[in-house]
Amino acid sequence: MFNRTAFYVSDGTGITAETFGHAMLAQFDIKVRNVRLPFVDTVDKAHQAVRQINHVGELEGYRPIVFTTIVDMDVLRVLHENCKGMLLDMFGTFVRPLEQELGMKSHHRVGRFSDISKSKEYNDRIEAINYSLQHDDGQSNVQLADADVILVGVSRSGKTPTSIYLAMQYGLKVANYPLIPEDFDRQQLPPDVAKHIKKVFGLTISAERLSEIRSERRPNSRYASIENCRHEISQAEAMMRRSGVRWLSTTTKSIEEIATTILQEIHPDRLSY
Repeated sequence: MFNRTAFYVSDGTGITAETFGHAMLAQFDIKVRNVRLPFVDTVDKAHQAVRQINHVGELEGYRPIVFTTIVDMDVLRVLHENCKGMLLDMFGTFVRPLEQELGMKSHHRVGRFSDISKSKEYNDRIEAINYSLQHDDGQSNVQLADADVILVGVSRSGKTPTSIYLAMQYGLKVANYPLIPEDFDRQQLPPDVAKHIKKVFGLTISAERLSEIRSERRPNSRYASIENCRHEISQAEAMMRRSGVRWLSTTTKSIEEIATTILQEIHPDRLSY
């Protein structure tokens, strides 16, 4: 059972409103039913959204919580005048005080980029995602010098999702390499990786958690056995210590926490938001 319903109303994708709303509601021990209402960019659509929000309030007997990032004042006015939910106008709360402080009007721009075809930041982000996909799991060592970060670690330690997150969220080109038995036999990082040691960051994980993850993919295999997982992790951590590679355990950390730690340690020259 849900305690309350939260609506995320935006004239764009609604991602900003939803991210902010989730962060706020996570501070409370309640179960929330989440409803995203994107592209509410006309007065008619605003009235439709209001009817949906008010209807839910009548059915549930509680005011819905409404997070909005609508920038069009005519559309926003419909919500302010007719919405019976608890309305949290994020841009009104933050943008207008910033306008006063900076002494200028905001762009009142819907979404992150006003025109993606002309946005260098957006194009750089797409390039970074493509790069990270091409350099996933050691598939390519071409243009490795262009990488902002190179992740190493045993298979299934979280390298791929972290790489994609850094590319999508920060526009970073991230390569990742699995540490395999051949590397352990040589007791060295892959030669192509070792050339760029300042960019290298290691991920490790507890043997128990690794065994669980691998068992989902290949149950009852030596690959997933706890003994093999312990051996691989021990060898990988020893190799990273010998090579002077900074590393952390992903066992209990979210992708966001892992990425933040990497950014603090590596200090890449290029970051886009």
